[in-house]
Amino acid sequence: MLRHLWLIFAQTATVCLAVWFVIATLKPEWLAGGNGGVAPPAPVAPVPAPAGAGAPPPPAETGAADAPRYASYSDAARRAMPAVVNIFTSKEVKLPQHPFMNDPLFRHFFGGDARGKAEPRRSNSLGSGVIVSAQGYVLTNFHVIESADEVEVLLSDNRRAQAKIVGGDPETDLAVVKIELPDIPYIVFGQPEAARVGDVVLAIGNPYGVGQTVTQGIISATGRSQLGISTFENFLQTDAAINPGNSGGALVDTRGRLLGINTAIYSRSGASAGIGFAIPANMARQVMDQIIATGTVTRGFIGIEPQEITAELAESFKLPRDQGVLIAGVIRNGPADKAGIRPGDVLVEVEGTPVRDASQMLNLIAQLTPGNAARLRVVRQGQSQEIAVTIGKRPRPQRRARDSAE
Repeated sequence: MLRHLWLIFAQTATVCLAVWFVIATLKPEWLAGGNGGVAPPAPVAPVPAPAGAGAPPPPAETGAADAPRYASYSDAARRAMPAVVNIFTSKEVKLPQHPFMNDPLFRHFFGGDARGKAEPRRSNSLGSGVIVSAQGYVLTNFHVIESADEVEVLLSDNRRAQAKIVGGDPETDLAVVKIELPDIPYIVFGQPEAARVGDVVLAIGNPYGVGQTVTQGIISATGRSQLGISTFENFLQTDAAINPGNSGGALVDTRGRLLGINTAIYSRSGASAGIGFAIPANMARQVMDQIIATGTVTRGFIGIEPQEITAELAESFKLPRDQGVLIAGVIRNGPADKAGIRPGDVLVEVEGTPVRDASQMLNLIAQLTPGNAARLRVVRQGQSQEIAVTIGKRPRPQRRARDSAE
């Protein structure tokens, strides 16, 4: 009897388990209704944050509008990009006459007029520029507009304007052009003198003619000089990508303020290698103000040929330390010659400012006003003496070839 009851119980339990398994597999929601008599867990009171701690982060939202924001420089780019323009230049190039140009068959294939002269052609180039005032003044590189017959400016809103060349300065590779348009956007000048190595910067321009482009990097060095790029050098170095077509474009800080004018790159391939140079905005502004006022830049000149002084030369000239520049030559009848400065003198001060090297000396003298007298201190045969020199006007240099980012 007991065996019979056990078999009935076992069969019933087996059928019930089979039914439960089928329902749990095919219709689990039938088993999820209610809490099955189990009370929900009691809410846990939030633990107060310790004194001085910040508020806990809000719960994550799934909406697109509430998606987390990552580090971005879009605000800086948005402020600066409208003021960065594309510059298109063209000039007429006269080709040399070929000795076979008098042959009608040769002219038929290679061009030329009936008199056997080759037809002139127009050469086009591309660069960038930065609008720096509401009056339409645009800063760019001198090599971008050099020898151009026509200059056209394309704004970021696709407006075009013919530009007038106000003037240029080949010794800093800067130039100013002017456009006439209503409601011109312009950039705000920053403080490149306060820039530090490691600061994030953006380079804005038109590389390779693909359209306005923004690249990001850091300032790699400040005060770069003696690179042979221009006569007066005080570059900001950056690893933000600068490529052909970026010349004259803007280097801006994370607030969209102008730190420099992108000018040149160091590259063996012609493409960006992470070493780019920009003219500081404070130097660019000084040059621009002179160009707008007079059409050119006037600098001081005394007519000497400087030579860097080494520790050995400093010892032989009995200088207290490695300082100053050796005057290797003096231009005859120049300001220095007339004042009595001689080859072999060591220039150690200009208007009370110590001279560190030839590049700094050049900048110090260039800042002096032509026609005024300046105090120069030299060491001659171990003796220090002060000499008054009437500053002359620096002659305009001949343009030389250079490596640029054009």
